[in-house]
Amino acid sequence: MSTETDTAKPTQQDSSVNRPYAVILYGATSFVGQITAHYLTNFLSNAKNKDGSNVTWAIAGRDEEKLNELQSKLESKVDIIIANSKDPVSLNNMTKQTQVIISTVGPYLKYGEPLIKSCAENGTDYVDLTGEAIFIKDMMDKYQDTAQQSGARIVNSCGFDSIPSDLGVYFTQTKAEEKFGEACNVIHMRVKAAKGGISGGTIASMATIFEEVGEDKSRRKQVANPYLLNDDTDVPNVRQDNVSKPEYDSTHKRWLAPFVMASINTRIVHRSNQLLDYEYGRDFKYDEAMWMKDGVKGKLSSYAMSAGLLGFATAMMIKPSRELLSKHVLPKAGTGPSKDEQENGYFDIRHFGQTAKNDTITVKVTGDKDPGYGSTSRMLAQAALCLAQDISKEDVGGGFWTPASAMGDKLIARLEEHSGLSFEVVEG
Repeated sequence: MSTETDTAKPTQQDSSVNRPYAVILYGATSFVGQITAHYLTNFLSNAKNKDGSNVTWAIAGRDEEKLNELQSKLESKVDIIIANSKDPVSLNNMTKQTQVIISTVGPYLKYGEPLIKSCAENGTDYVDLTGEAIFIKDMMDKYQDTAQQSGARIVNSCGFDSIPSDLGVYFTQTKAEEKFGEACNVIHMRVKAAKGGISGGTIASMATIFEEVGEDKSRRKQVANPYLLNDDTDVPNVRQDNVSKPEYDSTHKRWLAPFVMASINTRIVHRSNQLLDYEYGRDFKYDEAMWMKDGVKGKLSSYAMSAGLLGFATAMMIKPSRELLSKHVLPKAGTGPSKDEQENGYFDIRHFGQTAKNDTITVKVTGDKDPGYGSTSRMLAQAALCLAQDISKEDVGGGFWTPASAMGDKLIARLEEHSGLSFEVVEG
């Protein structure tokens, strides 16, 4: 399955190749930014790592004191760049110096647009870890044409949102075509197991989305649209399944519960299908859910999780309860799981694919660190390096892409070699 497409070829020569930095990490002092900075330092300074040779990078943000403190803790010295999302001149100065920007500055709905704008205008590639589908939609509507003209490749959702889902589907379809001669027209993603914490930054992003949805009815309609990120003129209209309440999976004898990240992951997967010229098929159906156990315990767990998610979403859409939870209950910005929790975390998800001829395939995608932070920082860093080193602008030009459509097999290879992820076909 090829990731090359004519959707967005660059219309001018790539001007970013001779810039002083291959990568700049913006928001380096955020919780996930610090984890990413330490991973990049270790990865790029490893003499045995040929992929890290001759890569010059820098950390960036608005607080020079915090950046200096972070720099002092890194195993090798990196440059510091001062930039602020409220200062367009500083952002342009930063984005003109690098091939790729990594952004960990969220909530993206509040703080993300100025950097996207700067990258799109200056032909600078960009990756982030946003789970905010309406933010991606807004940015596509405003800056797609600019990015196509400048050659800037904008690739959102390069963390646990949504690489395991997006590349998992891509990998499943590649193997199905090899084995059966056709892609799967249905894939069910199930979270079999996951262990990890949640940070204040993630909570802040969720709060921002719920605030938008609670105050604007048009946003609710956007959030409910499975094809929100498909921007072609002939968007499919296949009804998509959505596990929004407890269900029993009789095939695998397990109860199902809603998966909180399905609302972003499914949209990314459908956009990948579009950008890959609908290689998955125009009738492709995809859904996500969490596996619970069989029997009474599984049923109770499924109902409890479903009720908890519904209650949380409802509370976060109402201003007084949202403020109460944010101030007194939920993690604060800049906090998150401990280093031990990150190291001891993991995830195991399965993609169950079926073709129109009823041939079936199962793919297992795993990560050996906390999904939201330990694994996400590695996915984010390798996505940026993949764009900088592996994907030419002749093959993938400017515009808004997804991990699968922009980087496909090359990113999978990087993640398996350097990030503790694995993609494999398994039985059942």
